[in-house]
Amino acid sequence: MPKSDSTHEANSLVDPMPEHFGDDADHLTPLENARLAYENKDFIDSPDGRMLRIMAEYYEPLSRFRKERIQDTVVFFGSARFRAMDDASHELELLENSYSAKAAPEDQQPSRDMENETSEVKRNLAEAAVEMARYYEDARKLSHLLTEWTMKLPGRRSRFVVCSGGGPGIMEAANRGAYEAGGKTIGLNIKLPFEQMPNPYITPALNFNFHYFFMRKYWFAYMAKALVVFPGGFGTLDEMFEILTLDQTHKLAKKITIVIYGSSYWKNVINLELLAEKGAIAIKDLDLFQWADTPEDAFRILKDGLTRNHLSEPTAGDAQVPDTPDANIQALLGPDIAKTL
Repeated sequence: MPKSDSTHEANSLVDPMPEHFGDDADHLTPLENARLAYENKDFIDSPDGRMLRIMAEYYEPLSRFRKERIQDTVVFFGSARFRAMDDASHELELLENSYSAKAAPEDQQPSRDMENETSEVKRNLAEAAVEMARYYEDARKLSHLLTEWTMKLPGRRSRFVVCSGGGPGIMEAANRGAYEAGGKTIGLNIKLPFEQMPNPYITPALNFNFHYFFMRKYWFAYMAKALVVFPGGFGTLDEMFEILTLDQTHKLAKKITIVIYGSSYWKNVINLELLAEKGAIAIKDLDLFQWADTPEDAFRILKDGLTRNHLSEPTAGDAQVPDTPDANIQALLGPDIAKTL
């Protein structure tokens, strides 16, 4: 049967197959397998990968908290600059020796942190470091007392685990006290332009490093059943007022015990009573926190608050890391898939 005109015209539009069509392919360089999307660091680190990075800083800690059976935390905030009493006293001694006629050996020189300061400023800073070292020791003792108590609580999960920002100073003291008591302890570190290494007292499986401040703050707030605010600077003020604001505005789905430690320091830094007197906050907002000046007083406040709010009766809405995924998620995705979330 003769072909129709339309078929002939269509065939005429197709280029004829070139001779030796397969020869070019023989000379092409074989391609390697493309990187998997989640292994493409250029993409993950790009603006387009931002949402994945944020999700990773939620799900990766969640996975580890679940694996380590961490139910909730007590968070310690405070300055990264305060040192242990022995270290601060030794620094002052080295500084005083450096003023003597005979120079001290190189390994007995004062810290390089103060090398560009005048002699008077150096001495003032060194003396202040000794004065503020008591807060390092107090945080260490309070953390020890708290961890000794929580380790005796019944149940399969770890309760009221000491959690810090993971760095030096008060953060180190909090982790150190819990470590010395034999308990688990959490460090939520943050990637900064200047180096901040995790302190050595953090439980290795609970050592975290965040890129996003807001995800780090989320984990501070989400699992905390109590907060202790030791003397500190801008970062401590930021963290303290964030939690106070969340509590004031009922954005925390739980009762939280807040202790502000070191009344002589804080009442010189901020006047919270004046805020109430001038109408900037309600009088009742002053009841959101309690003052403490000794580890024993702070421990009593924490123990009473935690027992009353979270041990006597289960509290609806208490945030904790579940052993198994939510039933709704299992129904939607199936139990095996849901367990990976």
